[in-house]
Amino acid sequence: MIAQKTVQAIFEAAKIEEVVSDYVQLKKRGVNYIGLCPFHHEKTPSFNVSPVKNIYKCFGCGVGGSPVNFIMELEQLSYPEALRTLARKYNIPVEEDEISVEQSQQLQVADSLYVVNQFAQSHFAKQLWETDYGKSVGLSYLKQRGFREEIIRKFGLGFANGGSNDLLHEANQQGYETPILEQAGLVKNNRDFFRNRVQFPIHNRAGKVIGFGGRILTKNKKAPKYLNTPETDIYNKRKSLYGIYFARKAVAQQNLCYLVEGYTDVISLHQAGIENIVASSGTSLTVEQIQLVKRYTPNFTMLFDGDKAGIRAALRGLDLVIEQDMNVRVVLLPDGEDPDSYLQKVGTTAFQTYLKEEAKDFILFKSDLLLKDAQNDPIKRAEVLQDIVGTMAKIPDALKRATYIRECATLLEVSESLLHTEVNKRINRSAAKRQQRATPSTTKATPLPDPTAPATPTAPSNKKLGVFQETDIVRLLVNFGDRPLDEETSVAEFILLDMVDLLSEFEDKLCRQVVQEYLEHLQHNRPIDGQYFIQHANPAIAKLAVDVVAHMERHHFSEGWQRLNVYLNTQHLPDANHIADAKSGILRFKLKKIERLIYKNQQEIKVAQEARDETNLMLNLKIHQKLQLLKMNLAKALNTVVLR
Repeated sequence: MIAQKTVQAIFEAAKIEEVVSDYVQLKKRGVNYIGLCPFHHEKTPSFNVSPVKNIYKCFGCGVGGSPVNFIMELEQLSYPEALRTLARKYNIPVEEDEISVEQSQQLQVADSLYVVNQFAQSHFAKQLWETDYGKSVGLSYLKQRGFREEIIRKFGLGFANGGSNDLLHEANQQGYETPILEQAGLVKNNRDFFRNRVQFPIHNRAGKVIGFGGRILTKNKKAPKYLNTPETDIYNKRKSLYGIYFARKAVAQQNLCYLVEGYTDVISLHQAGIENIVASSGTSLTVEQIQLVKRYTPNFTMLFDGDKAGIRAALRGLDLVIEQDMNVRVVLLPDGEDPDSYLQKVGTTAFQTYLKEEAKDFILFKSDLLLKDAQNDPIKRAEVLQDIVGTMAKIPDALKRATYIRECATLLEVSESLLHTEVNKRINRSAAKRQQRATPSTTKATPLPDPTAPATPTAPSNKKLGVFQETDIVRLLVNFGDRPLDEETSVAEFILLDMVDLLSEFEDKLCRQVVQEYLEHLQHNRPIDGQYFIQHANPAIAKLAVDVVAHMERHHFSEGWQRLNVYLNTQHLPDANHIADAKSGILRFKLKKIERLIYKNQQEIKVAQEARDETNLMLNLKIHQKLQLLKMNLAKALNTVVLR
C-alpha cells in the first residue's frame, strides 16, 4: 500500500491543468481552462479545469474530481495505479507500507497483464541490446532503417530471438506463471508467441505497454510480415493507436494530428521532430481511434503513399472521421514513396514544407480524385456525385456542410440547390432509419387516469428541499470553512456551532458524514480545508466536494463588468462574500428544519383532532405557535417575506 506521505506529495505536485492537457486540448478562459470533455461526445466545450481549486468538472455529463480521479476515470485505473502514474510523471519516489497477503494478491491480479507486458518489453530490449543474435539481426536492421539509439530506447524497441521459448523460460524463472503469459498473448501452446521478430511495444495513453507488434526479419513466406498481440483485456486494436503516448502532447500543442500506417513511419517522423503523429497499425480506421485523437485536437491529416487502390479504400474509412465532426485533410506522397522513405530522401525541412503545402481538404481531394477517374463518362460522374453527397451528408455541422456544398457545386459542375436537395434527402433517410431502429415494434398504451378515483394526498416535498439545504451547508464548509468570519471565529466554527444537536436531523447520509468529519477535526484542533474532501478516499465524498466547489467556479463575477468599470455596490464579489453567504446559509438551513417540524406537528394536530384528544391537541397547538414564532424570526433575519 502506498504510504500516506507519498500520497500527499503526489496530490501536492500534481497540477490539474498539466495532467488534463496531456489528454485534452485546453483553452484559457479567465482564471480557468475549458475544453471538450474526454468522457462524453460533445461539440461545445463544457469541460472546465480550475488550477486554483486543482479540480476538473464537466457541466455536460457531470464528471469531476482531482488529478488522481481524472487519471482513474480516463485510463480506467485503480486508485493506487493512478497514484503511481502521477508519481512517475512528477518523478516522486513511491514508498510502500506493508500490506497483507490478501491485498498483495488482489493488486497482483488487477495489474498482472500490465506487469507481464512490462516484463516482456524489458526482456525483448535485453535481447536486442545484450545478445549477439539480437545485435547482429535486430539492432542491425533498426540502424539500417536510420533509427538512432536514443529513439530506439525511447520507443522501447526490442527483439524476440529465434529460440522457441526464450521469453517463457525467463518469465517462469522470474515467477510469472504460464497462464497469465497466455492471457497477455505472449505465449501460445507453451511456446513464445513472438519469435525472430523486431518488437514494437504498443503503449496506451498513460504509457503502459498493452501489447506488441512484431516484424519478421527472416524469409518465411508462410509467416506474416507483421504479427500483433491477440486481443486481451487491456489490448483492443480498435481502441489503440500506435505512438499515441509519445504524440499526445505535441498533438495538443500543435492542434493537429498526422496519421500514417506503420510503426516505422511513426518512429522515423518522430525522430525527425514531427512528434504529432500516430499509426493505425495497418487496420482500417475506427470510431474509437478517431475519438482518441479528438481528445487532443479536432484537426486530422492523413498521409497517403501513391497507391491509388489503397487511397480509395482509405478514403471510404475517412467518412467516419467526418461523422465525428473532425477537420480532415489529406497529403498524397509522390509515387512509390511512403512517409519514411520520402523523409529519408528529401530531409526533414523539405518534408515538413511538403506536408504544409500539399495538405488538401479531404472532401475536395476526394471529389477531384474521383472526377479524374470518371473523366467524361456520365454514369461514373453520377456515381461520383452520389458518393460525395453521401460524404457531405455525414457532416454534423450545418454551416460547415453548406460551405462544402457551395465548393463542391462548382467542382462537380452542378447547381448548389440540387446538391442541397440531395444532401438533405440523405440526411432525412438516415434520420428515419435511426428513428426506426430506436422505435420498438410494439408499444404499450399508457392507461388514462380514472376520473372517478379519489385524489391521493401528497406531502410537500420537504425532504428534497431539506437535502438541498444540507448540501448547501457542505458547500459553505468545503469552500469557505477555513476562512475567518471575525477575529475569533472561522466560518466552519460559526456553521458547526449548533450542528452537534442538528446532526440527527440530517436526511442525507453523505452530507451528515462530511459535517461530522469536519466537526471532529475542529474538536481535535486539526486543520482542514476543501482539498481534504476533494482528495478524500471515499469517492462519493470526493465527488460531492468537487460538485460544490465547481458550482462556485461556474457562477462568478463577469470579467466584462471589470473591463467596463462596473462593480457591485451593495455587496462583495461572490467569492469574497463568504461571511454573508455563511450567515444566510445557516439561517436557511435552520428555517427549513423549522418548516419540517411545523409540518410534522400539523400532522400530529390532525391526528389529535380526529381522535378528539384535547390534551395533545392543546399541547401541539402551543408547539405550533412557538414554531411559527421561530420561523418568523428566522425569516426576518433573512429579510424574507413569509406567507401565512
